[in-house]
Amino acid sequence: MDRTYIEKHANQLIFFLAILIATIVTAAAIGRTRTAEAAKRQEHLAEEVLRFHVLANSDSQRDQELKLKVRDAVLKWMEGELPKALDVDETAGWLRRHTDELEEISKKTLLENGSDDTVSAAVTTCYFPDKTYGDVTFPAGNYEALRLEIGNAKGHNWWCVLYPDLCFLDTTNAVLPDEGKKKLKNVLTEEEYSQITAETKFRIKWYFWGDDK
Repeated sequence: MDRTYIEKHANQLIFFLAILIATIVTAAAIGRTRTAEAAKRQEHLAEEVLRFHVLANSDSQRDQELKLKVRDAVLKWMEGELPKALDVDETAGWLRRHTDELEEISKKTLLENGSDDTVSAAVTTCYFPDKTYGDVTFPAGNYEALRLEIGNAKGHNWWCVLYPDLCFLDTTNAVLPDEGKKKLKNVLTEEEYSQITAETKFRIKWYFWGDDK
């Protein structure tokens, strides 16, 4: 094998390695850009929504049933008491001023159902994984939420979106209220809204009650 042949193929190898390295670097740069863009969209979305979290004492059937009874009682109370014209920050502020009432309603509901578990209510920032809720996907990240912790709060939780009002009207078919979706669309860019709704078209599995640990 002559020297010219070796040099020729060595140059080809160097060329292909250079192309491979350039491709990897470009792909990594694109990936970082997309990750940064996704994080920015999540942060903006988090500024415009307020989620509702109810954590059960445990995963026993009884504790899970109690969780849903507390959920129903609190949502019913808020439906009558929470002013409708508030924005997301005003809604969070109103809830902070009424945590005592939320705890009282929750404890009363538990007592009526034979439980003396404690309840803690707070508006706080929590990390949520990716969740598909009806026909909207909320990306993983930190969100402000009204958080109700029942007892040890070690069980699966139930969640929805308090602002804009995206709690299910039809829990059998997981239909989100049109008014809440319209408000969400109004506060997001067209691209952001398309991103959180388009992803659901490619998902087969969705979480009916939004349960997680």
